[in-house]
Amino acid sequence: MTQNGYQQGFTGNPGAIAYQKWLYPWAIAKLMPNMQRAIVGRFRRRSDADGHLLCLRQLMPQVRFVVVFDLQPDLEVAIPAPTVIR
Repeated sequence: MTQNGYQQGFTGNPGAIAYQKWLYPWAIAKLMPNMQRAIVGRFRRRSDADGHLLCLRQLMPQVRFVVVFDLQPDLEVAIPAPTVIR
């Protein structure tokens, strides 16, 4: 479980996880070979992400991390269509 509360209590509902990504748009990404990236953590504010980035760079200086503004949901999370109530 992450310290910033992302996905806390939303593990069973993919739609809620997608909504949580809109609440936490700032992310720290680990840069990997072949233009790939892995999201390490998500934050509501850029200043929070920058602070965590400084800590990560001190703990793991050999790994490249960047702060990104990521509002696009991951492709593996399926968002169910809204139901119509009549």
